[in-house]
Amino acid sequence: MKQALWYDMLEGKRVQCRLCPHSCIIEDGKTGFCLARMNLGGKLFSVNYGKVTSMGIDPIEKKPLRRFMRGSKIVSVGSYGCNLRCPYCQNHTISMGKPKSRSTNPEELSRFSLSQVKMSWNVGVAYTYNEPLVGFEYVLDCAKLIRRQNQHNVLVTNGYINEEPLAELLPYIDAMNIDLKGIRDDSYDWLGGKTEVVKRTIRQAAKQCHVEVTTLIVPGHNDSTEEILELSKWLASVDAEIPLHISRYFPRYQLDTPAPPEDTIHHLVELAKLNLAHVYAGNC
Repeated sequence: MKQALWYDMLEGKRVQCRLCPHSCIIEDGKTGFCLARMNLGGKLFSVNYGKVTSMGIDPIEKKPLRRFMRGSKIVSVGSYGCNLRCPYCQNHTISMGKPKSRSTNPEELSRFSLSQVKMSWNVGVAYTYNEPLVGFEYVLDCAKLIRRQNQHNVLVTNGYINEEPLAELLPYIDAMNIDLKGIRDDSYDWLGGKTEVVKRTIRQAAKQCHVEVTTLIVPGHNDSTEEILELSKWLASVDAEIPLHISRYFPRYQLDTPAPPEDTIHHLVELAKLNLAHVYAGNC
């Protein structure tokens, strides 16, 4: 646990978090919407700091990153908590709850990452599995150490963060895969977010690091020809060289809608290629 950054103290021992657009006002002893930030005595703390629920070494293409350090491996690490509520979340046991974890401080993580250079050709750390940005302080502290030892930092994120905290973190980030769950407002209404926030994050990040974008295709929500054309056209307006991963949804957690046919994914990939240079099918 560590005292959090990006919050204001209010009257009556309440605090207001300024990390993401939810701007949670949190009573003493309570956590915010993300479950990872708690008010203790009128101060906000990152209660998932150093609490690692998952760790492994993956091919970097699994993040997915197809045009960054191809062929390398990366240490993947996650904690718990999330600031969206996707009913199809494949990692809901760690994003929506507080599972068992082990304490791993930034120094331990950085040493482990360095130890894997010769063993697995590891190039750094990917912050992933749950939403890493709700554990902003841990990611920031780790990223500084990883950068200091000339390794790479990768964020796999929903992109739901305010501009100022992101600006503090970006100088230490080498690559991001950002979920863009849809280009229209109704794509985020049922997830508890806003499309414009994620679009802003993509624009901001693309100016400072390598960015790839993933859109998970959920039938009946974001699978229309018109929406994919609109999404790819918007992404091209930021940079037509940004890779887009059009990924196939599978039933998970609270959603049992059948997965879209593989042919649908491949058709949408071809449509997106009308606007973008690099488009990939995922989960097919």
